[in-house]
Amino acid sequence: MSPSPLSGAGHPDPAASPMARARRPSRRWRRFRVRLRIWRMRMHAHPVLSLTWRTVVAAVGLVVLLAGIVMCVTPGPGVAGIILGLAILATEFAWARGLLRYARSWAHRARERAVHKAQQHRRERDHSASALHPAPDSD
Repeated sequence: MSPSPLSGAGHPDPAASPMARARRPSRRWRRFRVRLRIWRMRMHAHPVLSLTWRTVVAAVGLVVLLAGIVMCVTPGPGVAGIILGLAILATEFAWARGLLRYARSWAHRARERAVHKAQQHRRERDHSASALHPAPDSD
């Protein structure tokens, strides 16, 4: 029996490396996503089920979105809740996809600013600590 290209036996394949496999979704996950996509297409073909599904998605997405907004002023992961709520709404509504794209870019920029600020603070702290405790002279 000859080696199968899918098994990776016989042919060195750079895409079959452990790092590439870690990034690539598993076959089971791909099958699940295909089945889910087919199920959603069938459901959207039926007018009553489509309306019911969109209503349920809207309700769940709005609850999560509102919880995220509330968590912005109370303790909790507010930004994550807002992005998750928009992601739920974006599965069915085009306007939510645009808001989600904007929210994700905003969160990415905020993360970059926070990392930059932390690095700047660390440099200032290290600089002030070295000014307080000068290195001994090596004569």
